[in-house]
Amino acid sequence: MSRGSGRLGTLVLGIVAGAVAAILLLAFVGPLQDLLPDKRELTRQQEAQQVIEDSYFRPTGAEELQNASINGMVKKISEANDDKFSHYFDPATYERFQASSDGEFSGIGVTVAETKRGLRVAQVFAGSPAKSEGIGPGDVIVAADGKPLAGVSADAAASRIKGPPGTTVDITVVDAKTGKRRDLEVERANVKVPAVRGRIERVDGRKIAYVSLAGFTRGAHGELRSEIEKLDRQGAEGLVFDLRGNGGGLVDEAVLVQSIFQEEGPVLTIEGRARDKRTFDVTGDSLDGIGPMAVLVDGNTASASEIVTAALKENDLATVIGTRTYGKGVFQEVIPLEAGGALDITVGEYLTSDGTSILGKGVVPDVRIADEDPRDGDDVLDAGLDDVASQIQAN
Repeated sequence: MSRGSGRLGTLVLGIVAGAVAAILLLAFVGPLQDLLPDKRELTRQQEAQQVIEDSYFRPTGAEELQNASINGMVKKISEANDDKFSHYFDPATYERFQASSDGEFSGIGVTVAETKRGLRVAQVFAGSPAKSEGIGPGDVIVAADGKPLAGVSADAAASRIKGPPGTTVDITVVDAKTGKRRDLEVERANVKVPAVRGRIERVDGRKIAYVSLAGFTRGAHGELRSEIEKLDRQGAEGLVFDLRGNGGGLVDEAVLVQSIFQEEGPVLTIEGRARDKRTFDVTGDSLDGIGPMAVLVDGNTASASEIVTAALKENDLATVIGTRTYGKGVFQEVIPLEAGGALDITVGEYLTSDGTSILGKGVVPDVRIADEDPRDGDDVLDAGLDDVASQIQAN
């Protein structure tokens, strides 16, 4: 056989081998397609799930795929709209969230704000497990029980940390000052968190009421009003209202809190594509004789506390002191799914009392000051007290 005929023989062999491969490939494709249900009865999403369940080289459960699909939908629309607050609760997470919201769970004694890495600690309460472990404001909890918290909603992440008193949770904490990571085993406990704390401060012989509000929980406005009235009876001539680290809460409570200070007019307006536009006005009687007022804020002042801060500023009721607030500006609704789990999605935007959106911008303080080192005292509080004292003196 000549060299030419040899090359021809090789070429023919290659064609025959390719033909055999093609036949074998078709032999595989045909039976697999026959196993699938009629595609005309399925949506594209259902068809893709069915193909993965039946044909992926390792077993994959339907529940896992459904959770991934829903989570992917929410993540896609959130990223497209720069929305950091919409999330999907799978059935297990939603069950923990419900139990936590119903007050059946205890925790480690911190308030937190959602960040890209996990949960940034806003406040640590005295006598709490977190306090005894040396966790401080600004620290970031990046994992709980070995699972990263990056990309997990604040509610879902917090539900992983909460649990029955006496049980433990393993958390990884990044120190705010050093950036070092610490792995801690923290025992959960029932931590009493006072919604309102107050006292009399003295500046140049003047009595000034100091009141902090931890969150806009149900009934917080009543506690706040009672505390201010008590300090007023003790001779307070002005008020420093501390909303630092206050991550918000109920919109109704925000309106009722603002009603303590504002005589009339709007507090906020909410609107959404599938929600009717609604304006909330103050209700009831405001307190008389509070005197000059300063409100203290920081980057953890968010949601309902931003509503109140903006209303106080825009109605010339208080001097805002501290750093720019969080800038949430939208509200969410938890919508349970009949098949299990829930969607915690952004359904609308809220505008401040004068119609301004603070989404991504926050409330800008009148006096910007940050407390760089809490060990040297509270610079923001001192600035608030000085501001109120100077206003009292001027009057």
